[in-house]
Amino acid sequence: MSNTKTIEIGGTPSEKLKTDLLTINMGPQHPATHGVLRIEIKTDSEIVSEAIPHLGYLHRCMEKHCEKVDYRGVIPFTDRLDYLASMSMEWGYSMAVEKMLNIEVPKRAEYIRCIIAELQRIASHLIAFGTYAIDLGAFSPFLYAFEMREKVLRFFEELSGARLLYNYIWIGGVWNDIDDKQLKRIGKFCDEMEEEVKKYNELVSFNKIFVERTANVGVLSIEDAYQYGASGPVLRGSGVKWDLRANRPYSLYSELDFDVHVGEGERGVVGDCWNRYFVRMKEVVESVKIIRQLLDGIEDGPVMGKVPKVIKPPKGEIYIRTECPRGELGYHLISDGKKTPYRLKVKSPCFTHTSMLPLLGEGQLIADFVATIGSIDIVLGEVDR
Repeated sequence: MSNTKTIEIGGTPSEKLKTDLLTINMGPQHPATHGVLRIEIKTDSEIVSEAIPHLGYLHRCMEKHCEKVDYRGVIPFTDRLDYLASMSMEWGYSMAVEKMLNIEVPKRAEYIRCIIAELQRIASHLIAFGTYAIDLGAFSPFLYAFEMREKVLRFFEELSGARLLYNYIWIGGVWNDIDDKQLKRIGKFCDEMEEEVKKYNELVSFNKIFVERTANVGVLSIEDAYQYGASGPVLRGSGVKWDLRANRPYSLYSELDFDVHVGEGERGVVGDCWNRYFVRMKEVVESVKIIRQLLDGIEDGPVMGKVPKVIKPPKGEIYIRTECPRGELGYHLISDGKKTPYRLKVKSPCFTHTSMLPLLGEGQLIADFVATIGSIDIVLGEVDR
């Protein structure tokens, strides 16, 4: 691909010179790609003419491996999809198997699952907030974000014994109960988190430099969001009020009172980097609101339902989707009546959002393209699987 340009030397037109676009690689080991992603960029000076994502650097054959282990053994594989939101990955898969087996999950276990999922959403959005600030040249917010995220991870470590890959939500319930002291600590964390978000907004969200770097940059229209199958904060940042927890409620979400926030254009325009970012900040506050309701309503009881010793779902298939921090995660599970899944297909929101980069990148400055990649908040473990 080449361009022909006319340049002027000393005020007089010179002969036409043929110039080629420069091809550069961003990644696969590059801080702006949020994982082992390689983006082939064709540039005209500092303008991105074409951006081509190259995937597969983190591919682990996860879906194929799941055909060779029993249904319980699949759960640790799901942990490694979005490894910044492992609890959310486990929940969707467990729900799929439970529905195929008609297993009733105890009410206390449902409360714990919802609490854990919303804590995980907060921890995930804190990573998005902190790393996005680093992408744009600010370091301090990263430290503030990790300070609060550490409190969530320590709590998860108490429950599951792990800090990142938990294997905590099991088919039929959860592995370990939460005691009253831990519930009180969660309540205290919610109080702290609410105050911290106010600081984050003052430090970053409405910071003049941050706004100028993100407002009116990487605009994703509603039409393009629909065409590409966007979901989660990326879709809501474009002004679409769609959240599975509210629109297609599962577990206890139909009993809870919370708002679905969308991009409103307080800065920039709806669908730009700033609005995608700010939707996540609002969702942290909503997660705190949800957790408080769950803490008030949680009841005593068992945390595991009646699950057969050997899990063999009847022949058939099912598709379950849940609202994860980065969008709608879907599990298409097919059973042939044996001890291992016949087929497990994962629908990844991060894969969908990565496919938008050629659309969003064209015509941007390279620095603005970095801001755009950070705003869609991808995790490559889920993209490649």
